[in-house]
Order: sequence, then structure tokens, then C-alpha cells
Amino acid sequence: VKRGEKQIRVNMSGSPTDFIRSIKGKTVLVKTNSGSDFKGILHCLDGFLNIALEHCEEWSNGECRRTYGDAFIRGNNVTFISLIGK
Repeated sequence: VKRGEKQIRVNMSGSPTDFIRSIKGKTVLVKTNSGSDFKGILHCLDGFLNIALEHCEEWSNGECRRTYGDAFIRGNNVTFISLIGK
């Protein structure tokens, strides 16, 4: 670290696989390439980031556009997955 630069510490104790395992069954936000957000309970996810959500809602521009019972999101459309709440 050079003088005047801040050192950033990153917790590398868990892998992405550990993160995915820890959020299964919890409410997540899935952001897609189209700009739509999907909120629902993460049922399963595979190595290609194909995602199955239960009790899914589609959000766009801050409004709930549609409600689905179950939804499947193809992995090549996924920008990121984030845990909602704790």
C-alpha cells in the first residue's frame, strides 16, 4: 500500500458456492440484463446461474409489474443476485 492510499480488507473466508448455499430458501433480488428486477425465494440455482424462484414478483422502475407463483430465470440474463434483508 502506497502512502495516502487506503487499504481495503476483503473477507475471503467464504466462496461464491458458500454464499449461494447460505441464501437458498431466503428472499433474494435478481437483476437482469433487461433492467427488470425479480424478487422471490431462491429455490435452486445451477452452475450456469439458471435460477428458480418461488413467490416471484417482477419489478421495473420501482413498480411491481407482475406476480408469478414460480419463475425460472435463464442464467445468461442474470447480472447479479443479492440477499434481501437478513
